[in-house]
Amino acid sequence: MPDDVEAFNVPNEADEVEPSHYERWKAVLTPWRPAITALAGIVVVVLVWLAISKLIAEVDYNDVLDTLHATPVWAIAAALGFTALSFLALSIYDLSALRYLGRAIPYPIVALTAFCAYAVGNTAGFGPLTGGAIRFRFYARLGFEPSDVAKVVAYVTVAFGIGLAGVTGLGLTFAAHDLADPLSLPPTLLRVLGGLILVLMAGLFAYSAFGNGRIGWRGLSVPLPRPGLMLAQFAATLVDVSAAAAVLWVLLPQTDVGLPAFVAVYAVAIGLGVASHVPAGLGVFEAVIIAVVGRTASVDQVLSALILYRVIYYGVPLLVASGLVTGMEVRRAASGAQASRVLRAGAQLSPRVLATLTFALGAVLVLSGVTPAADQRLDLLSDLLPLPILEGAHFLESVLGLGLIVIARGLAHRLDGAWWAAVVAVGAAVMLSLLKALAISESIALALLFIALLAARREFNRPASLLHQRLTPGWLLAITTVIVTAAAVMFFVYSDVEYSNQLWWQFEFSEEAPRSLRALLGVVIAAGSFAAWSLLRASKGKTGQPEPEEIAEAVRILAAQPHPDANLVRMGDKTLLFSDDRRAFIMFGRQAHSWVALFDPIGPRSSWPGLIWQFVEMARAAGGRAMFYQVMPENLALYADAGMRAYKLGEAAQVDLQNFDLKGAKRASLRHAFNRSQREGLSFELLEPDQVEQSIDDLQRISNLWLAEHRAREKRFSLGAFDRAYVMAQPAAIVRRDGRIVAFATVMMTGMKQEATIDLMRFEPEVPAGTMEFLFISLMLHLKEQGYHRFDLGMAPLSGLSESPAAPFWHRMGRAVFEHGERFYNFHGLRAFKAKFQPQWQPRYIAVSGGMSPALALADVTVLISGGLKGVVGK
Repeated sequence: MPDDVEAFNVPNEADEVEPSHYERWKAVLTPWRPAITALAGIVVVVLVWLAISKLIAEVDYNDVLDTLHATPVWAIAAALGFTALSFLALSIYDLSALRYLGRAIPYPIVALTAFCAYAVGNTAGFGPLTGGAIRFRFYARLGFEPSDVAKVVAYVTVAFGIGLAGVTGLGLTFAAHDLADPLSLPPTLLRVLGGLILVLMAGLFAYSAFGNGRIGWRGLSVPLPRPGLMLAQFAATLVDVSAAAAVLWVLLPQTDVGLPAFVAVYAVAIGLGVASHVPAGLGVFEAVIIAVVGRTASVDQVLSALILYRVIYYGVPLLVASGLVTGMEVRRAASGAQASRVLRAGAQLSPRVLATLTFALGAVLVLSGVTPAADQRLDLLSDLLPLPILEGAHFLESVLGLGLIVIARGLAHRLDGAWWAAVVAVGAAVMLSLLKALAISESIALALLFIALLAARREFNRPASLLHQRLTPGWLLAITTVIVTAAAVMFFVYSDVEYSNQLWWQFEFSEEAPRSLRALLGVVIAAGSFAAWSLLRASKGKTGQPEPEEIAEAVRILAAQPHPDANLVRMGDKTLLFSDDRRAFIMFGRQAHSWVALFDPIGPRSSWPGLIWQFVEMARAAGGRAMFYQVMPENLALYADAGMRAYKLGEAAQVDLQNFDLKGAKRASLRHAFNRSQREGLSFELLEPDQVEQSIDDLQRISNLWLAEHRAREKRFSLGAFDRAYVMAQPAAIVRRDGRIVAFATVMMTGMKQEATIDLMRFEPEVPAGTMEFLFISLMLHLKEQGYHRFDLGMAPLSGLSESPAAPFWHRMGRAVFEHGERFYNFHGLRAFKAKFQPQWQPRYIAVSGGMSPALALADVTVLISGGLKGVVGK
């Protein structure tokens, strides 16, 4: 059997526990959690910008610009230096995480990955473009298990959170007097609060040094890092947060808040920005800084410093990261197959780095569209261009900025359609930025992105249309954040302009407010139209049983592939999705909201990326969740690109037929079983499909007896059922006794004759013990004579999961089921039977859409295999 999952049977419906009200509400709300989170984020963005508008109500936009231009060069240089120091400290996070896992990776590769991950994560700050996705793709390429990558990401996240709390505690304790007035709180209270945080930190360190070294909550337990590693990590966090705070501090005007106190304020502002789930904490961070520092300094100077801080600490590293991966792409192309690991790493990182830069520059174009250009530039343009060209360029570039934000999602998923759209849009934006306001710096940044896209062309190789994508709640939140921010900026810039309907129809070089108003309206209309089309358009996803012609086409494709499991397509019980070139296909089924693809795509690997993307988008468009069941480890990066997470499902047993025989002490038990079966009158035969047709009645009889004896139901999806047409379409291995067929197994092969496996295994109730073992041995020896290389014994579910105390929750839960679930399924017996043949164990995974529980995914697969809930409760 391909996976040997008959069912995780529940003993009796009466044993089921009535769910509580909390569990019911949780079940109802869980599918809506991303949308609820996005809606909450939108509310936060609106409220924060309303609060900022009140805080800066008396500030003049021109004063902010004057302060910005008056910033000393030494302050900018110092801010750049502190930014470099902060990012250097950030690389220690990944280094510490790898030491915590006991993995050694050369520091240049770790530093490159960490730098790009933080450059992306700091700027985007939301799901599809997070630094975690960069780490997953990169470390997975180095042979890391998905659980190990998840532990790296978890370590980095937790270390930052704990370190941020510790830095806040230090600031509150030793700079309480400086913070008292801005926060309107007594210094004693601040010292007590800071001291309490430090005591908790010290307790955690002491527990790591002198306790059992583990910490847990609600049954979850993880090992703590060694004390030395904890100290090194906290030192790195202290340097990181202090340096990042110093970037803003040197740009701020002189205040009564010293650097130690400001570090505490900065830490709180960063923490609130992260907790808000708003991309990059935009608005939340600014609100905290203005509310605290603005009490003792000029607000226009604080605003100027915040703008420069965003450009230096967020924009510059992103541009540097883009330059690095672009240079690596060029050097890798020149080096060819001899490219170093670092150069190959750059290729893996470039799509998400460039996607984030595209997103950021799209936001810049939208914000640029609602702010006025310098009068000198407009005067120059008025002598060179007709007014309609300038007006059109201003309006089109603003809408194009929104387009770049949408295109960024396709770039993150390596779509070739997104690459073409980005090249055209960025090229047009370079020209429009010059035509609208001679925006030199803006056009230079866009030109750099254009060059980077050309250099990284080979990485955008997924043949899928950009229009296939449907915006997720996270992307809708990002777009809304940009638009709300643009609206807040526009109202601030033109706060002295009285609104009237005539503004919409004023077209003059000097009339900037009407131009910005029209640009914002164009962005809002474009965003609303695209969101409505994305959410409401009819799904093109196909469901239902395949036509005979489609099954025949799929069989032709799998005949040229090495893995025979895909012969399950012959059952006709799974929907088929073909690639655009009709060279590959996915077979899948639906259970509730889960769209479950069986195995990796079948067909040439070059067709897989676009097909995976198409399936994920099709499931999402229909309100479902995509998953791939039983995928191979070498293909996990493809699913990571599609925003999916992988969990180990078990291990498949594969026998090397070239080295398989019955000689030697290790195979003594197999040899004795084989000889005993022959003495008991058993004989083996492999029937071709035409011979199977002649014996189909005998096979049907045996199948009926087997089902009755085991009180079992036919399974579906990842297992075949006894359908006469299905059985007659393939060879069958049979065992005879006294000339009568007493056992059989259907054999799955492909035209390449590299690998074989079996599906249905049925036998009469009174067959001698060891009959199926005799069938397996005989079949493998026969296939070896025919020149086959491998025999797949199928998967042992939940075997091979990590026994380490540091294993993630999924592994520990799976191990518990494996060790104590014999009442429901013969886990140990199945693995022990396969182990007799001394196979090579290869991991198999389930890849699920982000946010989906692996336990829920496996439950849906179980129901799908069992043919419904009745099949789960029964057999």
